[in-house]
Amino acid sequence: MPERPAKSRRARSEESLSYPLFTEPSPIRSILPEAANSPAPVAPPKTVPSAVPPPLSSQDIVQIFEQEYRNLRPRAPMPPFRIKFRRFVSLNTTIRLREEMLHVSLSDILEGAPESVLRAIAHILIAKIYKKPIDPGHNNRYKRFQYSEPVARRTEQTRSVRGAKRILGPEGHYYHLDKVFDELNERFFQNLLGRPTLTWSEHHARRLLGHYDAAHNTIVVSKIFDRPSSPRYAIEYLLYHEMLHLKHPVSVRGTRRCVHSPAFRADEKRFPQLKEALAFLKRL
Repeated sequence: MPERPAKSRRARSEESLSYPLFTEPSPIRSILPEAANSPAPVAPPKTVPSAVPPPLSSQDIVQIFEQEYRNLRPRAPMPPFRIKFRRFVSLNTTIRLREEMLHVSLSDILEGAPESVLRAIAHILIAKIYKKPIDPGHNNRYKRFQYSEPVARRTEQTRSVRGAKRILGPEGHYYHLDKVFDELNERFFQNLLGRPTLTWSEHHARRLLGHYDAAHNTIVVSKIFDRPSSPRYAIEYLLYHEMLHLKHPVSVRGTRRCVHSPAFRADEKRFPQLKEALAFLKRL
């Protein structure tokens, strides 16, 4: 159950970024013997390898942001930009206006990213902070970049290495998450799911009742369910929902992430007390 982020009074944007890698197919050569009277083989034309563009300098990146600022605000005075690469836990980007200066922080994984991607980031960040419409071309370019397979893989690696996950353990006062997981695994998954790390949340969260963290292979359940007034079917449904994320991982279709696929929803309907569980969650 993903959390719906609260709106902040500070103008900012946080995105996950990386860039895809491509490899050329290796040439295929014939190994058949040549005929006796066959003409001498003709050497293939020489190809000049395409030059790899040099990485952008810090001044180049500032100029990209200045150009996108001017495109969005043609008559406004140009503020100074301060742009830094930082070791974020994830692939984030932020922008803030402080004392008439725009402070931009980019994930250090973006160092060496293509110019078109950095230009898309600049456009999106500046458009958001000044509440301007975002160009669909820049938005699609950013999303293709963000949701490519290498990006997702590198994002998970970054979060698993740099991120810290507070684990309180599966044992609660009234419910033991490991036992609930094992029972559900037998009833619905034929014991085919490997058990991830299960833990209660640190606080009695009502907003984020549960979530699966793929980077740390961890299911977190709100401590609000660990009380005698919580019916067992409610905690079972919540855990069953998060277990379905193990069976049906997030997929990407074009520029859209599909978190709850049709197959996910079909399996979710197999839970016998789905209606009662959803009604209980709404009352929390």
